[in-house]
Amino acid sequence: MPGSNKSVETLCPVARAEDLVGDRWTVLILRELFMGLRRFDEIQAQTGATPQMAATRLKQMEADGLVVRTPYSKRPLRYAYQLSAKGEAFYPVILALRAWGEQWCKSPAEGLAVRLIHSCGQPAGLGPLCDGCGQLLRREDLVGEQSPAYTNERDSRLEAFRIARSGAQEKQD
Repeated sequence: MPGSNKSVETLCPVARAEDLVGDRWTVLILRELFMGLRRFDEIQAQTGATPQMAATRLKQMEADGLVVRTPYSKRPLRYAYQLSAKGEAFYPVILALRAWGEQWCKSPAEGLAVRLIHSCGQPAGLGPLCDGCGQLLRREDLVGEQSPAYTNERDSRLEAFRIARSGAQEKQD
């Protein structure tokens, strides 16, 4: 499990980093936080994680200093999650995974899931340097535009999550 510090026995930074963020759910939660989601149910819906998996990962990410949890509702008690400085520093890794996935895991006919626009006004490309101006891509200099297909995919996932959750609540009543 991430954060278990199994790799403390090694000086290898890759092994230590993998110990914190080396599973699917942690990386997908980080992706959602970078996309601006903050609430547990939104994160769960977009990652496809079970409530237990999402809760376990978020607690571990908080313990590892990647996220900060703050209450937004007292009754019922609900928390919002945001990236800490340590979590924000993971952004170049997300950009690299995105670039690799776009190049090696998809057909070019599918197009980009998210088109990044750099502060120079040009499409950023897949990085690490802006295709338009050659500057290093930094999160604060980028605006993402989801493709219609990716927007539909995310909307459908959220709607399916809401339907499943309301069905489960009806069974409890």
